[in-house]
This record gives sequence, structure tokens and C-alpha cells, in this order.
Amino acid sequence: MKENIIRTAILMSILTLGSQFLGFIRELVMANYFGTSYIVDAFAMSNTILNLLFGGLIVAITSAYMPLYSKVVAQRGSEEGEILTSQAINLLLCVTLILSLIGIVFSDQIIAVCAGGFTGETARLASYYIKVIFSYIIFSSITGIFEPYLQYRGIFIPQIISGYFISFSSAIVIVISAYTSYYYIAYGMLIGNVLRFLCVSAVAKKNGYRHRATLSLKGEASGVLSLALPIFLGSSVDSISKFIDRTLASHLREGSIAALNYANLIDNMIIIVTITVISTLIYPKLTQAYAVHDNTGFNKLVSVGCNLVVMIAIPCSLGAMLYSRQIIQIVYERGAFGSGATAMTVGAFFFYSMGLLFVAMNQFLTKVYYSMHNMKVPMILGMVSVGFNIVLNLILIGPMQHEGLALASSVASGFNMCLLFFYMKYKYSDIIIFPSKGKLGMIFGSAGISVSLSYVLYKSILESIHAELIRLALVVLFAILIYGILLKIFKIEEINLIKKIV
Repeated sequence: MKENIIRTAILMSILTLGSQFLGFIRELVMANYFGTSYIVDAFAMSNTILNLLFGGLIVAITSAYMPLYSKVVAQRGSEEGEILTSQAINLLLCVTLILSLIGIVFSDQIIAVCAGGFTGETARLASYYIKVIFSYIIFSSITGIFEPYLQYRGIFIPQIISGYFISFSSAIVIVISAYTSYYYIAYGMLIGNVLRFLCVSAVAKKNGYRHRATLSLKGEASGVLSLALPIFLGSSVDSISKFIDRTLASHLREGSIAALNYANLIDNMIIIVTITVISTLIYPKLTQAYAVHDNTGFNKLVSVGCNLVVMIAIPCSLGAMLYSRQIIQIVYERGAFGSGATAMTVGAFFFYSMGLLFVAMNQFLTKVYYSMHNMKVPMILGMVSVGFNIVLNLILIGPMQHEGLALASSVASGFNMCLLFFYMKYKYSDIIIFPSKGKLGMIFGSAGISVSLSYVLYKSILESIHAELIRLALVVLFAILIYGILLKIFKIEEINLIKKIV
């Protein structure tokens, strides 16, 4: 059993890395043809608005569905679980259909309110993109229910593979748009989400799902709604922060939104490839342990997850900050993305990378709260952090421009992490998040030493290598090697904790 879980985790990481690589190819194609132009500003802002209004909704329904589904199956059997799934899908279909129609009809007004700095062609383009991308939320929302439905059954791989459709179709349509009309860019996302929905729904049907034409606002269906509302507000914290950043950036010079978007994409890739895989594997087990009152197993999973998050996020954060310019140059600098665009993006990437650990811990700790059916605390603390972020934005945007917005986001994420951490210690005193503070310090020290030594290697022995990609790849491998050796020397057994995710 353990060997199967380890193989699944490794395969998930590889496939997720592949998915993110394809996503990067898509962004490279966008950067190559459109650079940091107003076209990218309009497209990035439209997606930010979509994520703010609907991304949180999909996450909310999905997160609320998982613990309730676990409870229903454990207490009343799988047939009742199937009925709950159908009711959740039907409810989500009704809600997203209405909201998408509102977004399509009032796209001009949405852009006027959310991106007041956009004028002329930029505003018209953003409004058109809103109409297109709002069309696919129906498909992505239903996919969002099927994903945890399959995860509960131990099926993780098809959901990841189906995400490839979005990157493939988007990249192809971007190229077509470059030679025809940039108004077509958003259709790649629409096509990709439809294909992904068809794929995941087919896998669900193959694994026994049979849809029921039933809709009820009573019982567990109403429970999904009551749990989803605070999750929606809580999970929208990151989207709200990004939305505020981009709204303020719309009043800065052209390319500011694009620079923030390109920088944030790399940090998101690091989080998704590493931390999200851990959360995806552990969350169903947390909900199951809590449903059967397995306190020992639940506490073990919490400490395992937190240790893994720190072990992965710290070296990634330090490395991304230290090599920020090199990473942006390698990833983006070609075609329409010149040295000026690189200069704008590097600063934003540096300050976003500063908050990698905070974002990762927020993601995992929020899942822990959700697994205990505590949806309100992350929401309340998240809203407090958003207010803190707004204050920091207003303070830093003047002297630092768009870089100040990135720094404010990272500091606010750290603030939110502290709130989640200390409230958990206060409310759930039996949960020991980090059993050994000494080991935690050694993990930090090992990460700092390994990244520092890699930079010494980068500036000395490898200076004669002119191929920047090869040079950076070598120092990354060197840092990983040194990090692993140091963890072994300090006897940090958490290096093998992935084997204990059971």
C-alpha cells in the first residue's frame, strides 16, 4: 500500500511538472508574440477578475463537498454519496449559468469598475475577453466536483493529464491570434476547459458515476452551501489580493500588470508542482481521519504535511530570490519580451518569491481547517489579511511602483500564515504542528547553506559556462545534492516523510 502511494506521489509530481511546463510554454508563446503590451495587460486582468469572482466559488464547492461526501459515505453508504454528488453538480450548474450570463451581459461595466485605469482599446479588449472566458466557468465548475469525487476513490492521475488540454489549446490559439486577430486569444482557454470537462466526466462515469436529475436545498445539499460560503470568502483571499494588485497596477505604466502576471506564474508553478501535490494527497486522508475520529492519525498527517511544506518551500524561495534575474531571462526573454520587460518582471518575481513559504503554509493550514469543517476561521483571518494587504499596497505603490504591490502581497501572506498558525495553537492545542523546533531550525540552516554554496559555485567555477540555462541547471542540482546531504547529516528524518502519508 505504501509503495503504491509513493509511486502515485512521484507520478503526480512528474505529471504536474509536465502540466506546468506546458503552461510555461503557453506563457512563453504569449511573451514571445505580445511581450508586456496592453494586450497581455487586458488578458491578465480579465483572468484575474474571473478567478476573483468564480475561482473561489469552484474551490469553495469542491472543498465543502469533500468532507460532506466522506461523512455521507461513511455513515449512509455510497449510494447516498452518489445522490449528494449529483445534487452538488446540479446546484453548481444553476449558479454558474446565471453568473456567467451576468458577466457576459455586463462585461463593459465589470471592466469599468475593476480596471478603471484601462481606456480605449485596452478596455474594449478586456471586455471582450471577459465575455469569452466567463463562458467556460460552467465546464470548469463541474470538473471541480468530479476531481475530489475521483480523489476519494484514490484516482489522481487523469485529472492532472486532462489539464494538458488547456495549455495545448491556449498555445495553439495564441499563435493563430498573432497572425490573425489578438481578440481570439481567450478562445484557447474556452476550448481547453471544454475538453478537460469531457475527459474528467468520462473517467468519473467509467468509475461508476451515474448522474441523477435531482436538486435539493435540504440535507447535505444545503450543507454544501453553508460550508461553501465561508470557504468561498476564505479561498478568495489570494484572488482578492491579486485583483487589488492588478487594479492598482492598471493606473501604472503599460506592462505593469503583465510583469506582475509573468512573475506570479513562476511562483505559482513552484507551489503547484510541490506543495499542491502534498495537499492533494493528504486532504482526502485528513477528511477521512476526522470523519472516523482518528485523532492520532489526523495529528500525524498535519505534522507530516507541515514539515514537508517547510522542507520544500524554503530552498525554493531562497533559490528563486537569489537567481531571480537569471530565471526571468531564461524563461521569458525572447521575441517581443526584451530587456525592458525583463527589468520590470525581475523585481516583482523577487518579492513574490519572498512569500513562497507563507503562501504554501497558508494553503496547507487552510486545508487542515476545512477537513475539521471549520470554514469560518480561514475566511475571517483571510479578510483581515486582505485589509492589511490593501494598507501595505497604498504605502508601497508610490515609492516602489508594481514591485511594491508584489512585496505587499508577500508580507500579507506571512501575516495570514501567523494568524492561522497561532489560532490553531489556541483553538486546537492537541495538534502539534512542528514537534521539534530544533529540527525546523536545521532545515532552515541546511537550505540557507546549500543555496549559498550554489551561488559561490555559480560565480566562480561555472563562470566560464556561457549557456545560462546549463549553468543554472548545474547549480540547482548542486544545491539539491548539498541540501540532501545536510539533512542526512543533521538526521532530519523528515526527508523521508513522504513515505508516511498514509
